[in-house]
Amino acid sequence: MDSSLAQRVGQRLRERDQTLALAESCTGGLLASTLTDVPGSSDYFDRSMVTYSNAAKQELLGVSRESLDTHGAVSEPVAVEMAAGARDTASTTWGVSTTGIAGPGGGTDEKPVGTVCIGVAYAGPWGSDTSTAEAERYEFDGDRAACKAQFVDQALSDLLSALETR
Repeated sequence: MDSSLAQRVGQRLRERDQTLALAESCTGGLLASTLTDVPGSSDYFDRSMVTYSNAAKQELLGVSRESLDTHGAVSEPVAVEMAAGARDTASTTWGVSTTGIAGPGGGTDEKPVGTVCIGVAYAGPWGSDTSTAEAERYEFDGDRAACKAQFVDQALSDLLSALETR
């Protein structure tokens, strides 16, 4: 994992006096661990919810049964709902989600091992109509540990890109 990414994310959040909450599935808390390895991360990091099961995604984040049934847990729609759910339940500026297949099992032809969907949600000021939530799908190679590390780096990269456009 690239610790400089976590430092740059933290710097941007601190400069803007913004906050972050996470919804992690396939990364199992590794994204939160990477972010909190940065000294002073309590200035901007609020929480991470490890929502590994579908029931946890529904109960803690408000992910709809319809999205889970129609698209599956590893999908852009579910990643969007997870990121928005983390942002909204924590009342933070940003929410980031990870949902994927780290392996070695669980992959399919449509969603092979190494697939991850990363969601990024932003809370604009009330009444500004600037809040957003979007997700991207990626595929990586490697064993379970390598996939999880790449998922974390991609989530940090996606958040950093979003921070630079806001």
